[in-house]
Amino acid sequence: MRNKDVATVRRLLEHARYEVLPTPTIEDKVLTSVPTSVPVTVTASPSMGLERTISTAERFAAAGYTVVPHLAARMVSGRTELEELAARLGEAGITTIFVPGGDADPVGDYKDALSMLEDLTAIGSPFAEVGVTGYPESHPTIHDDLTVQSMWDKRKHATHVVSNLTFDPGVIKDWLHRMRLRGIELPVLLGVPGPVERTKLLGMATKIGVGDSTRFLSKQKGLMARLVAPGGFSGESFIEKCAPTVGEAEMRVTGLHLYTFNQVAETEAWRQDWLQRLAR
Repeated sequence: MRNKDVATVRRLLEHARYEVLPTPTIEDKVLTSVPTSVPVTVTASPSMGLERTISTAERFAAAGYTVVPHLAARMVSGRTELEELAARLGEAGITTIFVPGGDADPVGDYKDALSMLEDLTAIGSPFAEVGVTGYPESHPTIHDDLTVQSMWDKRKHATHVVSNLTFDPGVIKDWLHRMRLRGIELPVLLGVPGPVERTKLLGMATKIGVGDSTRFLSKQKGLMARLVAPGGFSGESFIEKCAPTVGEAEMRVTGLHLYTFNQVAETEAWRQDWLQRLAR
């Protein structure tokens, strides 16, 4: 890699956050292997319920982590519950949330992320940082033009975009340029899978529930095939190939959002090892 690209990769690794699923064992795994300097995001799963996400986030916050709960819009009944959640998270010292639309059928007023984002603004923007989803790859049910339009619509209510998984650096390059040409200036966290071991990934698929797994995999074309290939997928080659693009200041890529699939010890070891190799 060029020196400039090495510096870019180091910056991304130093500004990484870990996405985890709120399974019963994840708290011990994080506390054992992840330093409190690494932010942790907690997903929202229809099979586990939003309470699991919130309570897990509260415990991480109490342990000293910067924690980012996912508030899936379709899992929130309406403004009253939203205000209650905002107050509860505020009491826990949580200042950042991530707002996807969610895969569940709507339980109340919110059919998509935008409608809940608008209510968050209406109640006084109680969170300092609000992340929304970006789709470098085509969404299975939403046209590409609409996903970019959706980010445009959300830009007044959000502070950053988290990119969904893709394995093609060319797709990232085109997507980032398209966003910026469209006038979407929100900073981006680049979504990348951490090192994944085949048996652990398959075991995780059973833990998150059959319905959740099916929805997740349906949104990730070729994901399982790539992740369960011999040796797994570390993301190093992908990040290195993205470096020339994401290193451009105008692309405003500020860090990594690492999908750990709850393999947090492996992900942290990989990140630290790569940082040490880059420093040589």
